[in-house]
Amino acid sequence: MPEVRIPAFAKINLRLDILGKRDDGFHELRTIFQMISLHDDLRLRTSRSSEISLTIQGNQPLSAEPPQKNLVYRAVDALRCELKITGGVQIALKKTIPAGRGLGGGSSDAAAALLGYLRLTKKKLAGARLLEIAASLGADVPFFLLGGRALGVNKGDEIYPLPDIRKLQVLIVSPKDIYVPTPDAYRWLEAKPLALTNSAGTSKLFQFCALSWSSQGNGLSNDFEGPVFQRHPRLDQIKRELLQKGATEASLAGSGSAVFGVFPSPAMARRAAVGFPHDQIFVCETLSRDRYARLMRIAG
Repeated sequence: MPEVRIPAFAKINLRLDILGKRDDGFHELRTIFQMISLHDDLRLRTSRSSEISLTIQGNQPLSAEPPQKNLVYRAVDALRCELKITGGVQIALKKTIPAGRGLGGGSSDAAAALLGYLRLTKKKLAGARLLEIAASLGADVPFFLLGGRALGVNKGDEIYPLPDIRKLQVLIVSPKDIYVPTPDAYRWLEAKPLALTNSAGTSKLFQFCALSWSSQGNGLSNDFEGPVFQRHPRLDQIKRELLQKGATEASLAGSGSAVFGVFPSPAMARRAAVGFPHDQIFVCETLSRDRYARLMRIAG
């Protein structure tokens, strides 16, 4: 039977600014996404039945959920409805990206499922419509259809490609015993109105725009660090240890609980990794948009 294998790459946030709470209850944010080489693996195979079957191996989600609620299942089901396909598909997901650590594993799995299912069925869908389906699955999912470095605005679901920066060597440290639910991280942020019109907010936006279009990509920043580190001092300790072990910069990944450091070389990242024997560690590198497109076989 026809089969497609496709990777699902993780992300880090080079910058994450929370500007305030919107009238619809969501938070207005500006973020710079960066694709990295850490990845899950999906295998999709046509089935003689009319059902979608999903098996998951490796780093399991933190809570057992029925397959129908998994983003991979929902992504394929959305495409089947869109394309009016009645045939079944067997999906095997091998997890490496730890769940609930701010690395975007679930969203990346969903985007890979969309791309993989289109390849499996030899169907095409307009890019704008594919992005709409991706956004309906989750705010981060559209980014994983583009890869590289990109700007996320509004809820993080409006994506604009940015110039790629030089390849960075990254060490990710994921504590096994600390989990930060994203809703909790938002609640921990100090309540504040949208700061788009006052001088402080304007200055922050100008600074963000300058960093977005810089080819250097320097200046990691994450507004979640303050409240998350206050409640989980171990994460602050990991960041400080990464810097002590030679990282040029370090930051919380998304809303946490993974922390990453940027190192001058892979060898330095591997040496630093030895200092975290009780945590999950991943030595990886950033992926440019062109390289991501080649790995995912994205045309154009």
